[in-house]
Amino acid sequence: MTTTQQPGGASLPADELLARELLDGLAEAVLTTDGTGRVTLVNAMAAELIPEIDAGTELAGCSVTALARAVASGADRFEADHHGRRLRGVRRQLAGSRWAWYVRDVTEEHARAAALLAERSRTAFLAQAGSRLALALHRDQVLLATTTLAVPYLADVAVALPRPTAPTEPHPRWIRYADGEPAPVTGRASPAPVLVEALAGDRAEPGPWPEAALTDLADLLPPEFGPPGTVLASPLLSASGSAGALLLIRRPGRPGFDPRDVELAREFAARAGAALATADLHGEQAHLARVLQTSLLPPELPVVPGVSMAGGYRAAGDTLRIGGDFYEVFPHPRGALFALGDVCGKGVGAAVLTGRVRQSLQTLRFVEQRPLELIHLLNQALFDAPDAARRNQFTTVLLGSVDRGPAGLDVRIAGGGHPAPLLVTADGTVTPVPVGGMPVGALTAARFAETRVHLDPGDLLLAYTDGVIEARGSRDAAMFGEARLRAALASAAGRPPAALIDRVLRAVDDWLGGQAHDDVAVLALGASAPA
Repeated sequence: MTTTQQPGGASLPADELLARELLDGLAEAVLTTDGTGRVTLVNAMAAELIPEIDAGTELAGCSVTALARAVASGADRFEADHHGRRLRGVRRQLAGSRWAWYVRDVTEEHARAAALLAERSRTAFLAQAGSRLALALHRDQVLLATTTLAVPYLADVAVALPRPTAPTEPHPRWIRYADGEPAPVTGRASPAPVLVEALAGDRAEPGPWPEAALTDLADLLPPEFGPPGTVLASPLLSASGSAGALLLIRRPGRPGFDPRDVELAREFAARAGAALATADLHGEQAHLARVLQTSLLPPELPVVPGVSMAGGYRAAGDTLRIGGDFYEVFPHPRGALFALGDVCGKGVGAAVLTGRVRQSLQTLRFVEQRPLELIHLLNQALFDAPDAARRNQFTTVLLGSVDRGPAGLDVRIAGGGHPAPLLVTADGTVTPVPVGGMPVGALTAARFAETRVHLDPGDLLLAYTDGVIEARGSRDAAMFGEARLRAALASAAGRPPAALIDRVLRAVDDWLGGQAHDDVAVLALGASAPA
């Protein structure tokens, strides 16, 4: 066998020398061992990565703990930090009970994987935060979500400091959530300079705060928390400026906020600020809705001598209990005027027009009490409104006048494109009272019609909006229809108006089965029994 002289007089067979040269050229560290686990060969990369190991080293007891543990247990791989680098090795069996360990420096690969995982974690956190904050429609819900989401991912303690909503509120309110606390805690803070600066967005850089500033924070922290480590104040920004501040506080033993943490905290606080602004807007809209609701819900019916009456109302199946259906009753010396109508559309827009129609009737009834003439005046009033040209809305309506007679009630009804009222006699007969006419507010030259009907004692007249007959069933979406309405009325014939209204509304509710529906308004009247 040909041999080659080595420095110091040692020599290697030519084939082993060639193998050594080939292994030294690899970018991967290679260690070979004999059957006893003693190292027989270390290539150049292995000598660079693991200088403690050379030929003759027993791997089972070497200083690379993870490798020694893998050899002792017979494992085929290991991964460990060594001299500030991340090493990963796998074992392969060679001929003659020999083994080779292939070791790679995966520091950069590991760092990239860790950075990718961290970025995915941040993205998942922001996605979860966005979903939670989007569902919070009230100011306190947003503040509670903000603090509970931030702990423990961003900090050990999170304190939300919303700006005072009233100038007379001297002490800012705060909401705190700390890791380990069962629930968020609320309180009020003294107007300390550090908190004033945080609310103004001036304290924005993380780091240790001055001793005086930390003292100001003491009242905001859990009693057992101790001195804080790093504090980061992020403004809760909205379109109109800062809506408050979010304080993120970490314990002294936890690493401080690195630049990526600061960026994430800023983004989270910005989303919380936007959610807070949305909640404030929702609160204003809810207040407006309550004001509208108070003014637009059907009124309590007046007491009219000789006339018995009852009304019922269901707003469309949405969150606002206001809509486009309405009824009114105005007493007069001979009996009463009544109105029942259905404004086209739903929600706030329809409610505004409903209010206009009702207000117009409130005024016009003082100058005209004849139904046909009154409906003409109402039509003109709607067209005289400043926004009539761009409104493009109208209403169907029934206007009636009830006069007490010697034997019952005499009723005159003017129609404006509304479903015909139904006459329910004491024996259960249900008959429509055709009126006709065109919708009010649709045409300046609209034509309207009038009819008369007499109510004997025990008879009832029911006026209703199309939300009753057009209610769709929960099973096959079929409409409730006039036939079912007549059947419900016939079953309640001879009973007082309130019982009739209750029977109709229960029948419609049962048919809907809890589904969303259109506005519903019903009004029943008849002759009351003599006192």
